[in-house]
Amino acid sequence: MLYVRKFTIVLLSAIFLTLISYSAQSVAADHVEPLDWTEFASPTGDGIYKNFGDVNIVPTKDSKYKIHLQLILRTNDGQLINITESSRSAAYIPHAITDHVFDTLMGKKEIITIDNVKYEKVQYRYTPTLEHRFMGLYPIFSENYDLEFKSTPEAREQMHKHKDFSMWKIHYCATFEGHGFSCIPIFQDLVPTMTLEEHDVITHQWTILRALN
Repeated sequence: MLYVRKFTIVLLSAIFLTLISYSAQSVAADHVEPLDWTEFASPTGDGIYKNFGDVNIVPTKDSKYKIHLQLILRTNDGQLINITESSRSAAYIPHAITDHVFDTLMGKKEIITIDNVKYEKVQYRYTPTLEHRFMGLYPIFSENYDLEFKSTPEAREQMHKHKDFSMWKIHYCATFEGHGFSCIPIFQDLVPTMTLEEHDVITHQWTILRALN
């Protein structure tokens, strides 16, 4: 039986979010060392974090991963505003945990060939909520947790003012050895800055390829 726990993230204000940010850096500090989980151990001995609070993110160029992100922006009544596509600034965590997410959580895959190289291809579609956009936290994948966001009126007021976005991510949320619950950006892509109104709807279409051997 799968036991699912509800994890509630309460958004109080911009000040509270700043405190959350510093807390997350503290929690992540010892990931400079290898993780205790054998199945997530890095082949090079590196942890998920390269130093205090900074995730070990590297460009996908010349790596086994290729990432293409398409963003479809519509009004709340469905009218198309624009479509943005990006792949040049894609990045990922070069760690076994990334392969774990790709292998077990991203759904059905197909085999394709590009320039005589075979790849596993997966596509993932996702529409972040206003709360996700405000926090820059996109908990697409979470094992054994039912994530719930709640906000106070003060936080809602701050959300209405936060309109410019350029970095989009796929987060993996889980309980990490010795640190409790945390979310890390497995994949990410930087796009030209977009201005979103409160009720705009933005849909992510991620296409991720991983080279076969």
